[in-house]
Amino acid sequence: RIELVNTMSHTRLDRQGIAAKYGVWPEQFIDYLSLMGDRIDNVPGVSKCGPKTAAKWLEQYGNLEGILAHAATMAGKIGENLRAAREQLPLSKALVTIRTDVDLALKPTDLTLSHRNTDRLRALYTRYGFNQGLKELDSGTGPVSSPSTIPSNRTAQPPAHADVPVGKEAEPGRYECITTIAALQRWLQHMQDAELIAVDTETTSLQTQRAQIVGVSFAIKSGEAAYIPLAHDYPGVPEQLPREATLAQLRPLLEDPRRPKLLQNAKYDIEVLAKHGIALRGLAHDSMLESYVLNATATRHDMDSLASRYLGYNTIKYAEVAGKGAKQIPFSQVALDEACPYAAEDADITLRLHQALWPQLQREPRLRSIYETIEIPLIPVLARMEQHGVLIDAAELCCQSRDLAERMHAIEQQAHSEAGHSFNLDSPKQLQTILFEQLKLPAYRKTPRGQASTNEEALQAIAERHPLPRLILEYRTLAKLRSTYTVKLPKMIDADTGRVHTSYHQAVAGTGRLSSSDPNLQNIPVRSAEGRRIRSAFIAPPGWQILSADYSQIELRIMAHLSADPGLLAAFHAGRDVHRATAAEVFGLGEEQVTSEQRRAAKTINFGLIYGMSAFGLARQLGIGRHEAQAYMDRYFQRYPGVQAYMESTRERAQRDGYVETLFGRRLYLGEIAARNAARRAGAERAAINAPMQGTAADIIKRAMLAVDAWLDGHQDAYLLMQVHDELVLEVRADAVDSVREAVRGCMAGAAALAVPLIVDIGVGRDWNEAH
Repeated sequence: RIELVNTMSHTRLDRQGIAAKYGVWPEQFIDYLSLMGDRIDNVPGVSKCGPKTAAKWLEQYGNLEGILAHAATMAGKIGENLRAAREQLPLSKALVTIRTDVDLALKPTDLTLSHRNTDRLRALYTRYGFNQGLKELDSGTGPVSSPSTIPSNRTAQPPAHADVPVGKEAEPGRYECITTIAALQRWLQHMQDAELIAVDTETTSLQTQRAQIVGVSFAIKSGEAAYIPLAHDYPGVPEQLPREATLAQLRPLLEDPRRPKLLQNAKYDIEVLAKHGIALRGLAHDSMLESYVLNATATRHDMDSLASRYLGYNTIKYAEVAGKGAKQIPFSQVALDEACPYAAEDADITLRLHQALWPQLQREPRLRSIYETIEIPLIPVLARMEQHGVLIDAAELCCQSRDLAERMHAIEQQAHSEAGHSFNLDSPKQLQTILFEQLKLPAYRKTPRGQASTNEEALQAIAERHPLPRLILEYRTLAKLRSTYTVKLPKMIDADTGRVHTSYHQAVAGTGRLSSSDPNLQNIPVRSAEGRRIRSAFIAPPGWQILSADYSQIELRIMAHLSADPGLLAAFHAGRDVHRATAAEVFGLGEEQVTSEQRRAAKTINFGLIYGMSAFGLARQLGIGRHEAQAYMDRYFQRYPGVQAYMESTRERAQRDGYVETLFGRRLYLGEIAARNAARRAGAERAAINAPMQGTAADIIKRAMLAVDAWLDGHQDAYLLMQVHDELVLEVRADAVDSVREAVRGCMAGAAALAVPLIVDIGVGRDWNEAH
């Protein structure tokens, strides 16, 4: 008597319809789902069993019990998988079965439509991203709301910028393709009088070092834009304006600091234009960073995602005009009748996004300050760093690569000896057989399919039980270093500059940290000798030195400032070793009595608490019992009660507001802070404690970069090369090291006024490792 109604397609499925669509009857559907499993919901199912296999088995044997009764006769790999899953299939069935025997406080007849409370609905819709619901509320449809108040734990929700602006959905614009001098002059005149100019470039590559301009687009009014094709080169292409002559005409406008510019991911366009001799000035806004500062975790910050979220607009995708995969063509070969609407739309949507996002920023003074005083000014600084690049010693890396390969081979032979036979260390399946079947080691971690995991966490858990897991972990560490750095980095050296040019990303990490890619400079390990050796390949040219300036224990200093704990404040003001001081407090000793092992434990406690580490996590880090770890933590909080009070108040604020803030006002929204799932809620609480410190550290290093760059302006004896975590790396002329060292120290120490001093450790050397 039941039909399945699809409200999106306005279709219905009855019993016969289910059978036709899925190949099973409705009463077989639970078994059907049990066999297939569901990776999203962690239902294991039978490995490699898809809908066709599940339907075939159910048609042949009727139900799950019938299938299991014949499991022994199932042939092939799928039969092996079925037999391997036999014990967990009852659990899979329980997980996919909807419980219908739960006592409910309401009856169906009680669920009648009542008057809506629009204030409370608006808060809930905003919090959970129900964008269509927000549109409906503002359209005035539906019953009149009854007065009520929002519950106290929802009083401060993410601002309206976290959702699609209400009102009419955005419509496609009117776009012009400029191919004549007259049209270009007309647009140049319009832009001279514009309050804000949205600019976008189309290029031959996403890598700025290789990119050449194919065309430029502009918008000065929502819904209207123009594209100037300059270097489309397919057969039969219509006549275009000459690239260099046209860019020369655009240069005065683009370089005029009095003409405010707006871009999406401006750093890329700045570097591309610079390659063509244009120094973009007057950068006022970046729609990507507007979105990022308003809510870093609400969405991805690429144009397509932003247009969908904030404008309800479906942009033309690059693949629609250029194809994808092996058949993708460069943009220079896209026909003008397709290239024009795509490229002009980029400028138009950038302007529309700014018009939607900027008013929201203006209503949040602290977020606006982050945007205007940190993120926007940082764009040209990062662009210059990327353009300058860092010199790499390719021969040194090749030597390291050979050494790593030899060590990996030696470890491989040792692993074979421990196992009693040869095997492939890169094969998870072979490792499962050896570790958990042959050696009978416990499988503490499972894959989504229910098999014993051989990932790093799983191997760490059994590393003390047998030498083989430790050997595999060491092998993987060396293999990653070799593939990621010693083999890859020499291939990334630019042929023209002889340097590696990383890309820095401002709108990725939720805490405000910069990230980098191609290569990723943030993940080069420093605790191992092999990782430090990789840094020795980052060198200075003859007559120059590498200068490394690193904040000392900045996150602990931020914790001292935010918690105002007297013990921590006193330790930092006295210039004491804070880890040794913590060890003395926790273990009840004089600082001179603290052993290196006790200092190491205190260091783990200090940093662990910043990251919300539990007693269980601390026990695992220190290799001690959970109760002993809890006793350490209890003594720590007794000695530093301000830290515990800060952590508790931060959790409460996060629960109340749904976000936490850095010292300068950057926000991190915590979507899981009120989750029913305890693990997700606990993860959000850990993030709530850590984010203000990590985010404040990110803000401070960015402010330091701005200060150092301002001091370097006009100097030709030093360049900012890299920013890695809490460290700035510079290339300095050898005869200017002393003056640059003191200037950098002053800029970094003065980047924030904390209740404790900011200490900067500075080293100088021929390469990064020597300097660090």
